[in-house]
Amino acid sequence: MATHDKGSTTSSAFSDDSFYSSSGGGVHHFDDSTTRVGEAASPYDSTTKAFDTTGYTPLDKSTVDKPSFADDDPFEDERKKFGWTVGPDLGLLGLRAVLGGIFILHGLQKVFGLFGGPGINGFAQSLEKMGYRESVVLAWVTGVTELAGGSLLVLGLFTPLAAAGLLAVMANVIALKYKGGFFGPNGVELELALAGMAFAALFAGPGRAALDYNRSWFRHPVAAGFIALLLGAGGAAVTFFVFR
Repeated sequence: MATHDKGSTTSSAFSDDSFYSSSGGGVHHFDDSTTRVGEAASPYDSTTKAFDTTGYTPLDKSTVDKPSFADDDPFEDERKKFGWTVGPDLGLLGLRAVLGGIFILHGLQKVFGLFGGPGINGFAQSLEKMGYRESVVLAWVTGVTELAGGSLLVLGLFTPLAAAGLLAVMANVIALKYKGGFFGPNGVELELALAGMAFAALFAGPGRAALDYNRSWFRHPVAAGFIALLLGAGGAAVTFFVFR
């Protein structure tokens, strides 16, 4: 009766290449050359123990649909880029021109006495009657703010600061005249309209037809608008509560 070494038999069986191939009648589970139904042929050659790339066709990326949500997709993005429209730019230009022009004329009245204006001395006397101290200083500050702010607004330069300064001036006027009601001549309807226009320019930005185009505050109008609004509100509060 022959005695078989279990260890040698097992080793011989697993070392024989016929165990892995289909030609030897062995188990087919480890045969890399076998292709399952519905599965693409593998480029791995079990005979040479290497990858055969001669008959392997790479994926044609042109036939693959590009997902719309893939921001880092390597394929070329053929979607139309977002562009500016002419309408908002023209609208903002008109807003700046009208609002800035109005304040330029009022500034010329206060600073130089043009167009029947009171000039610095006459405006300072009006501020004294309203209860303001340091009226001459405030007259200069108000007149220069209107003149410079209106000019910058027309040019579209430093638009957030210009709009915030004009809004601060209107806030003080409204605080003084609100008891007169809404309708003119003693009401605040004009001042509210001008304040609303300044607020719109503050956060909407100047549009492309401006010297601010493509500057940092132009690209981030909301953040720049909030910063300028805080500065303008601080100036208006100091003027109304400290100098009055």
